[in-house]
Amino acid sequence: MKLSQQDVEYVADLARLQVSETEKEQLSHHLSSILTYMEELNQVDTEGVSPMASVVSQANVLREDEVRESVTQEQAVGNAPAAKDGMFQVPKIISDR
Repeated sequence: MKLSQQDVEYVADLARLQVSETEKEQLSHHLSSILTYMEELNQVDTEGVSPMASVVSQANVLREDEVRESVTQEQAVGNAPAAKDGMFQVPKIISDR
């Protein structure tokens, strides 16, 4: 399928993109080749092929939850620039109206 530069201008306008004349020519060629390939893919018989979200099989990697040693609260706030009562102290960013 061949796209004209007017088609590219129309799509660029919808996307609120500024495209130079050189870019219009390049995009026309690239988008036309993509659409031609899509037309080829539409000719493939997909009868009996179930839809899928990904071509790569995916599986969750699960592990048992287990309690492990961690840093203490004092160690966690030990290097903080400011701490109070075992918690990080940060500047107030919301003002009272």
